[in-house]
Amino acid sequence: MTATEWSAGAAGSGQYAEVNGINLYYETHGTGRPMILLHGGLCSGEMFAPILPALTDHHQVILVDLQGHGRTADIDRPLDVTLMADDIAALIEHLGLEKPDVVGYSLGGGVALQVAIKYPHRVGRLVSASANIRRDAIYPEMLQQQGQVSGAAAEFMKDTPMYELYQRVAPRPEDFPRLLDKIGEAMAKDFDYTEEVRGLQVPALIVAADADMAPPSHFVEVFKLLDGGLRDGGWTGENRPKGGHALAILPGVTHYDLADSPLFAAVTLAFLDRQN
Repeated sequence: MTATEWSAGAAGSGQYAEVNGINLYYETHGTGRPMILLHGGLCSGEMFAPILPALTDHHQVILVDLQGHGRTADIDRPLDVTLMADDIAALIEHLGLEKPDVVGYSLGGGVALQVAIKYPHRVGRLVSASANIRRDAIYPEMLQQQGQVSGAAAEFMKDTPMYELYQRVAPRPEDFPRLLDKIGEAMAKDFDYTEEVRGLQVPALIVAADADMAPPSHFVEVFKLLDGGLRDGGWTGENRPKGGHALAILPGVTHYDLADSPLFAAVTLAFLDRQN
């Protein structure tokens, strides 16, 4: 990640929810239609500080620290997007939320997608950003870099904002190498969610940078699975994807600065606030 100033500038209330066997940290900001916002790997909800004011203007934003990240301590299980999706579904029930929108970036985008796939009855709309649905969609040189992520790299990361954040807020700062081990193991596993995405029942916005970790063509493929990009949309939008899905490729950003881009906030709000 870039050296973003990660601090939740807006006033919020940090709390813990004992759900699904994990003590999940979350903060609540703003008022309005609820939106659960999920961060990227090695980060925390604080990474969204630059765009939080825009998002909270008309929405209640629930920032969650995922398993082993930020202020949520790790538990004895793999870092797996399907398991973390269970955590978010349990949090939705715990908070008594009525079909909140779920928005996620990178790792959080994968988790958000799984929440919508596994628990469509608990989700309003989905925004999944910079989250490829097949491992082999990632550029080969990036897969090679991911293969080098392990606890042994902790010493080399001491000057990074990810390490600084973890040391500042984690319940057990000494667990950073363990988090790197788990992230490395998770990224080494093959996955393909093509069929699950094809059956998605929740209106979804697929977002990517024009210079993301996977090529724009991959995210166009995802949109095609959702009945998108197959025909002219029609004068009144009558031929748009049947499920209400949409695609946004954001110009001039990368995988590493998309999450704090005003463009990301703008397309997210435009999609979530649509009336149809």
